[in-house]
Formats: sequence, structure tokens, C-alpha cells
Amino acid sequence: MIDHAAEMAAFVRVVDSKGFSAAAPALGLTPSAVSKLVSRLEARLGVRLLQRTTRALSLTADGEAFYAGARRIVAEIAALQREMTDQRATPHGLLRVTTSLAFSTHQLAPMIGEFLDRYPQIQVELMPTDRVVDMIEEGVDVAIRIGRLADSSFMARKIGDDVRLVCAAPAYLAAHPAPRRPEDLARHNCIVSRDRAYLNRWHFRIDGQVREIEVGGRVSVSEGEAQMRLALQGLGIVRLTRLTVAQAIKRGELVSLLEDYSAEEPVPIHAVYPHRKHLASKVTVFVEFILDKFTPPPWEISTR
Repeated sequence: MIDHAAEMAAFVRVVDSKGFSAAAPALGLTPSAVSKLVSRLEARLGVRLLQRTTRALSLTADGEAFYAGARRIVAEIAALQREMTDQRATPHGLLRVTTSLAFSTHQLAPMIGEFLDRYPQIQVELMPTDRVVDMIEEGVDVAIRIGRLADSSFMARKIGDDVRLVCAAPAYLAAHPAPRRPEDLARHNCIVSRDRAYLNRWHFRIDGQVREIEVGGRVSVSEGEAQMRLALQGLGIVRLTRLTVAQAIKRGELVSLLEDYSAEEPVPIHAVYPHRKHLASKVTVFVEFILDKFTPPPWEISTR
């Protein structure tokens, strides 16, 4: 493939350096290679640009005319390359991030302000959703995904793990004695899922065996955030992800229950982004930022 820009840059450097030998070191080429580039340019243009003698090198009339424009173009190319290099060095641009509603609300959104302060040339678009987003189709830069990863064509950095916890507000436990065993949940109001029945079958390890306890109650609601708000009012016992309830437990607004019977398997959380040779610096700094902020993960609380 013919590199017209290289030919033009060689010609300009030869003129500025007043010779092929003087121009060669700056171009990283041998004098003969530089001469070939200029000769190729002359052949393509169909004119002689340089008058060569054994003692001197001078521009022809055509060379004078071509040199003025070529010098400007070569300078513009160099300036553009410097600009692109500077932009990669300084993280900038729109960063599109998707994650679950719970992770966005309780973990990611609270620390976005610090990230924006640290990188003032980056704009962030958060896309909270519980559906699996097609990152390429929807132009997403980073996805924080909870669960096992299906697509190995992306880069993935593990952030931590999550499990579900059974908990209730102190107000509820003041009016209803805390369950001592999972079977006691049959006598309690549990805040349950309205449209996903499998979430109302809670698993516990009882006498060395994993058993399923069907729970029910007076309130059912589809969305996990609403379930937590109802639990905070003391309306019943709830089972939600640790990353959702961690802060409320730390503040004493919720109390973890039946921990000794937990049969929950940890679910991994990863930062996922496309595998590219030249990854935008905005993606790199964001991934490193969240890994730093989430090490150790603030939702991995000790409830004992």
C-alpha cells in the first residue's frame, strides 16, 4: 500500500534539511530509502521536484510550488497526531455504563461524583436496568454484571461477590419475635415478589440438607427497591441482595436473620468491557477507579 503521507513528509524533510543524508536520521531511514520515497513521489506526480547535483540539492519551479502546500499538510498531520495522543493521555468524552437497578442505586451512583471530580473531561451516562444489555449494539463502554458471564469475547475484571440476606427492621422484630429457625417464617409476614414466584421460595441449610421454604405475607411487590422500603417501615421480613441492604444493616435500620442457616452461593460481580487493542482511556480509568473503590467491596459486611 502506497503511503502518500510518508512520501510527502520525506520530501519536506529533505528540503528543510538540505539533503537526503541529513534528513535520514529524523525519518528513521537510510539516505537511499529517503531518496526512493522522493523519487516515488515525483513519479506519481509526473514532475521533477528536486534538482540533484553531486554538490547541491535545489527545488525546481514545480518543487517550489509543491513544497509550500506539502509543508502545511505535513504540519497539520503532525498536529493532528499530537492532538490524538494528548486526548488518549487525558481521559475525556462520554462514558456509557450499565448495571442492575440495585447496584446502580446503592453502590455505583453514590461514588460517581468523586469520579467526575477526578476526571473533569469525562461525562457519564448511567443506564440502570435488570435486562442484559447488548454492549456493542447499544454502544455501552462498561457493564457491571452480577452473575456468571456467558460471553468470553469481553474483558472482565472481578469486583466481588453478592449473596441474598434475610432481614427485617427493628420495628417489625419488636412486634414479632425473630424467627429462630427457617420453619418459623410460616408464622411471619414476608414481603414477597409479585411476579417471580421462584423468589418466594427461600433456600436454607437445615440439619445438613438444603431445604426450600415457601414464604408468604400481606404485601407483594415486583421491584426489589420497593421491597426494601417496605421492610424499612417494619411491614415484614424480606430477602434481598447484600449489596442492596448492606448500608441499612450498617446503620441499624435492618437486622440480618437466620444467618446460621444460609444456603446461599456467592454470585460473582464483574466489570465487563469490550476487548480492544487501543482501549479508550476513559474506560481504563473508570474500571481502575471502581476496582479501587470496591476493594474491599463495601457490601461485604460482617453481620455477626
